[in-house]
Amino acid sequence: MLTLITGGCKCGKSSIAEDILSDFCGRKIYIATMEPFGEEAHTAISRHRIMRSGKGFETVEKYTDIQDIDLPDGCAVLLECACNLMANEMFSKGERSPAQKIITGISKLSGRADRFIIVTNQVGDDGIGYPDETMEYIRQMGLLNAAIAQAADVVIEAVYGVPVYLKGAAK
Repeated sequence: MLTLITGGCKCGKSSIAEDILSDFCGRKIYIATMEPFGEEAHTAISRHRIMRSGKGFETVEKYTDIQDIDLPDGCAVLLECACNLMANEMFSKGERSPAQKIITGISKLSGRADRFIIVTNQVGDDGIGYPDETMEYIRQMGLLNAAIAQAADVVIEAVYGVPVYLKGAAK
């Protein structure tokens, strides 16, 4: 089962994702995509580690090339987050078609997992013009989020910590 959780900044997406997997009895893999650059990143990483503490997640730090992760069959996966992964593929690796590359990786990985949850952010809602490089990032994120939502069994928007089901239903 593929689930996409979207929403604004710090609106409870991670907590919702972790809660969905709380009753999963098999192996739970957390794919961490945030590179530890700078104090803000270190703070966010520490906060998320504390949130996951005691919940049975095995952390795999993979900033690019998620298609290379070797997942055990039948596991549950929480990939956090698609926006960091996109930025890493675009700006660290210079990937020319990052949305398609990530979609291919997700397709490969989700075929091995019983449950696969992807956390992402809403981008491009503000209507503000940005430099070309940023606009391309927003465009690629739009392509990625739309493709994941189309393939997903469940799509949730986190609104102030409340899961609003846009597609599929709560289990």
